Amino acid sequence: MIRVAIIGAAGLSGLELIRILTHHPMAELRVVTSDRHAGKRVGDAFPELSRVELVFSSHDAKLEGCDVAFLAIPNQASLEQAPRLLKQGLRVIDLSGVFRLADPDVFRTHYGLEHTAPRELREAVFGLPEAFRARIPKARLIANPGCYPTGALLGLLPLGDLLGGLAAPPIIDAKSGVSGAGGRVEDDATNFMEVNENFKAYKVFGHQHTPEIEQYLAECTPYAPARDGAVVFTPHLLPIGRGILSTIYLRFARPLEPEAVRRRFAAFAEREPFVHLLAAGRGAEVKMVQGLNDCVTSLHHDAEARSWVVITAIDNLGKGAAGQAVQNMNLMFGRAETEGLV
Repeated sequence: MIRVAIIGAAGLSGLELIRILTHHPMAELRVVTSDRHAGKRVGDAFPELSRVELVFSSHDAKLEGCDVAFLAIPNQASLEQAPRLLKQGLRVIDLSGVFRLADPDVFRTHYGLEHTAPRELREAVFGLPEAFRARIPKARLIANPGCYPTGALLGLLPLGDLLGGLAAPPIIDAKSGVSGAGGRVEDDATNFMEVNENFKAYKVFGHQHTPEIEQYLAECTPYAPARDGAVVFTPHLLPIGRGILSTIYLRFARPLEPEAVRRRFAAFAEREPFVHLLAAGRGAEVKMVQGLNDCVTSLHHDAEARSWVVITAIDNLGKGAAGQAVQNMNLMFGRAETEGLV
């Protein structure tokens, strides 16, 4: 059995981890922490998990006997907790953003924090299995990808070397449910009255996931920001609970052969258990993935086949957070990648 702790288990991603791991055949959930709910039974604090008998501990709980800790806590807290847990011999899957960006200066610009764990940053493996599966099993520290980068990268990576032939930078127009833009505590941007019957963009040209998309797109494909232009990424807030739809606009210098492009995406989906390519003529929808660890993709092009639209749908709490974190745990501990997720 894999003995598991969740630090920050009362947030949206933490609760989703509890939901998944309590049904995982090879996971033993030993510790769940929440300073606010310490001493309360999980099922009493959250009726949707009424059958869970575990009791919340405070964040400084002892984790002896645990094999892995999921960190579902704010960035500053992860910076402090991850090195401490690694020293204790635990493996760590961090759902915050602090170990995703390789350059501490870029991190400071986008997160407003000084990176105080440079050794751990160099060691961290980006937890997108579709790109870094070979590195994940031996990793001690996984930087679980952001939800928006997951949806964007899974729509771009199948193009591979074709991305060296872009005539313009990729444009990623992404829409997320409220749970992708904030936590359980409501604020002025995500409270019900602000979101209901409304639709808006936010953090235009300033979202912290833009450099994350660029870094790993450049690492995995011939795309080069200096040559091809910076990725244009604009997130929007949808008046729904969960899900992300990413519409990716691509303009190529030369026409592409549509069937050849479809074969690339089909081959990618064939080898990836959680990636699905829709039949020609169908469009990806959020409802196709809610509650799942899946990414559903659809392909569209103009008559000339120089302009392409790739649409992906993921659940921001599933493949965009907790589901992908459990997928990474499975790989780290030699389990079937899909275990507990289907």
